Amino acid sequence: MKKLQISLLISLSFILLSNVAAAQAKKPVAKKTTSTTKKTVPAKTNAAPVLVADAAVSAPPPAKDTLKPAAPAIPLKDPFAFDSIKVSLRNDASVDRNLIKARTPLAYENIREDDAWYRQRVWREIDIREKINLPFRYKADDDNGNQRFINILLRAVKNADVTAFDANVDDRFTTPLPVARVGELISGRCDSVQVIDWSKDPDGTKGVFKDSLVCRDFNPDDIIKYRLKEEWVFDKESSRLYVRILGLAPMKTYLDESGNLLGESPMFWVYYPDLRTVLAKYDVHNTKNIGGRMSWEELFESRNFDSKIVKSTIDNPYDLFIKQYIKDNILQLLESDNIKNKIFNFEQDLWSY
Repeated sequence: MKKLQISLLISLSFILLSNVAAAQAKKPVAKKTTSTTKKTVPAKTNAAPVLVADAAVSAPPPAKDTLKPAAPAIPLKDPFAFDSIKVSLRNDASVDRNLIKARTPLAYENIREDDAWYRQRVWREIDIREKINLPFRYKADDDNGNQRFINILLRAVKNADVTAFDANVDDRFTTPLPVARVGELISGRCDSVQVIDWSKDPDGTKGVFKDSLVCRDFNPDDIIKYRLKEEWVFDKESSRLYVRILGLAPMKTYLDESGNLLGESPMFWVYYPDLRTVLAKYDVHNTKNIGGRMSWEELFESRNFDSKIVKSTIDNPYDLFIKQYIKDNILQLLESDNIKNKIFNFEQDLWSY
């Protein structure tokens, strides 16, 4: 009996030890935690999925552009190269010319709006081929550049002393032009043309061509006319008739291949009151005495030039040029004198003798 009890105790203790060992051998299982955040499902679209690259993964190389590179722009030749004048290293005169550097124009007399009892606008054209207008074509070179009037005007535009305005828009000084655009107007861009490559085709029979740039140079002698826009005002306070120049524009002449005249048009407009300071520093050529010169500003203010009226506001409700309603050239000159006489007679009729 005792042997049986001892064997039962031994077997029970063996079973208990085996259960403890099995329990220790098992790994603890972590409990799953459920979050209350709902997963958002992206809407299905036809677009390709966007792949977000991992930081550790290098980005794919960029795709190669198979398009041909754009052709380089044709360079623009310096349109103001014709006025590159060397400065004298010595005093090129018998006197020191310092007065011309400090010369400034006199300010205009103020005219009140209530006193401007009579006003008319007139457009004129100055033909520099006439004898009295020959100083506009004076070709001498000085330290401040060539003395042609067109060179003086273009030099002022290039140095930003005055602003050029687009003549194709209007003549009211509304659209300024950059200096580069003024250069295109006077000389144009360089054109690319095909010419025979004589190095590869000496006799010209193979038809081998190459690209070549053709640039047109500006010739100041091509400008033969200038247009003035002015206003005649009668001031009832001082009982005087004033004339004030508002704008000035060089005229460009267009010719066909045979040299026949196609037409004329202003290249750009310059506001004359802004130009007066520049013109006061340049002398007008005097054929009789180079020491007795007046400035260009004095020439315009003293009306020491000849011109032809091409348009006015007198009896012109449709704002037309004279050549638009009168086709004969002789009759155009007579109409120009008629407009001039109307302004003159208005002033004379105010007085009784």
